[in-house]
This record gives sequence, C-alpha cells and structure tokens, in this order.
Amino acid sequence: DGQTREHALLAFTLGVKQLIVAINKMDTANWSEARYQEIIKETSGFIKKVGYNPKTVAFVPISGFNGDNMVTKTDNAPWYKGWSREGKADDLKTPKEKTGFTLLEAIDSMEPPVRPSDKPLRLPLQDVYKIGGIGTVPVGRVETGVIKPGMVVTFAPANVTTEVKSVEMHHEQLPEGVPGDNVGFNVKNVSVKDIRRGNVAGDSKNDPPMAAASFNAQVIVLNHPGQIGAGYAPVLDCHTAHIACKFSELLQKIDRRSGKATEEGPKFIKSGDAAIVKMVPSKPMCV
Repeated sequence: DGQTREHALLAFTLGVKQLIVAINKMDTANWSEARYQEIIKETSGFIKKVGYNPKTVAFVPISGFNGDNMVTKTDNAPWYKGWSREGKADDLKTPKEKTGFTLLEAIDSMEPPVRPSDKPLRLPLQDVYKIGGIGTVPVGRVETGVIKPGMVVTFAPANVTTEVKSVEMHHEQLPEGVPGDNVGFNVKNVSVKDIRRGNVAGDSKNDPPMAAASFNAQVIVLNHPGQIGAGYAPVLDCHTAHIACKFSELLQKIDRRSGKATEEGPKFIKSGDAAIVKMVPSKPMCV
C-alpha cells in the first residue's frame, strides 16, 4: 500500500506511457536472485493493475549507494543476464526487443515522445522576472507549438497581448523554442504585475488560449475520508496554475484503466473511484 503503487498510478494517469523499475538497495539483500525475482513478480502484479504491460518494462537491479549497475555492469550478480523489454524501433511503430544491463542503458532505450510542434502554441508560465536593462522576462516550458522572436503572443486569462522581442535558453539566444524547451522570452511593454505564474502564453493569431468558465476533468480519488459529492472544492494544480475549483457535477464513474463509463450521474465518489467531473474554477483560469 506504499508510495510506489501511488506513484505508478499517478504516472499512468498523467499519461506517462513508458516505465522502468529500478530495484534499489540490492547490496542489502546480498544481490540475491530470489529477492530480485520476488520483487519483479510483486511489482509486475500491481503495475499491470494500474494499466502498464510488464513485458514493456525493464526491471534493473541496482545499488544507488554504491553506484552499482547504474552506468557500468555490476560484478556482484553473476546470475544477472541483463534486462529485456518489448519496445519500438526508431520509426516508433515497428516492435523491437530492447536489451541491456545497466540503468543508464534502460533510460537510453526509452522511445522519445513525438513533440507536438505543429499544434498551436501553449506555454504555461513558471515565473515572471524583471531583469535590469532588458525588462519583463516570462519563463516556462513550451508544451505545444513554437515560440519565435517577432511573434505576437496573448497571455490567458490575463488577456494581455504583446510582441516577443527575444527567446533564450540557458543564456543563449534561440531562433525558436520548441516543445520540451524551458525558455525565457523578453516581451514589450508588459509589467511584471500584468502577468503571473499559471498564465498561459499562445500565438494571438493561431487559436490563442482563453480562460475556461468550466471544464471536464478525469478525477481519481486515491485517498479521501468519506464521500465526495457536488459542491466539493479542492485546490487544483493544472500545469503551473494553483486554483480552487468546485465539483459542479459528477458526470460519470469510469473504469480507471480503460476509461469506459460504469455509471452515469453518480451522487458520490469515494477512495479508489475514478470519475469524469465538471469543474468550475473559483477565479479565471486557463486549462
């Protein structure tokens, strides 16, 4: 019932498709093969319940404290023949078996996600700085689309529109920022008071972001005393925004692995349930 199960469930729910199970502290079990196999059996069971296919997962025995089997193959486990998992070839379509020994090799074997640079720009702000001699510099990670100098961006829900003067990453000027890049960009005639963490920047000419009056969310109740019904108002963390949102209507209970509806219009949900809920933010929020 520990944190590992919860983290696996959170990862799957948040859309993390690929998983590595690093079995740490093997030195404390004298690199026992029996213990390694026991942990594989147990973790395979619960990650399968969460929604992962254990055949696609590398199970890597390591000792982080001793740096063993992290970067170079361990000498402490003569029985260990390496990990193998079902993966995909470079085209990200053809099935391909991936094999290796170390944790680093398992990380390197992960298939890189397709970066959605063809979608409209969405850049949630992590912070906004005022830099002497330069001006206002919002900072955040490009989630979709591309940000370039000269572009006119709109910040939602602040409803501020301005031109991007420059884009930089790690103190180097960039011709553009693409999905996955953590960038800072200098904007014209905007005060640090006008925009803030939790705002979302987008291209003013291509489907700019807007505040949401309400939205539907998939909710999983990991642990909550008693039942939750309409009117419950937890604080929601959505990208970098941190805002109380009210459960205005419980639309349906769903199976958390398949996402299929199991009950329409439930009155309450409780620990272990997954549901689609209509949420209403307590103040302007861009989803």
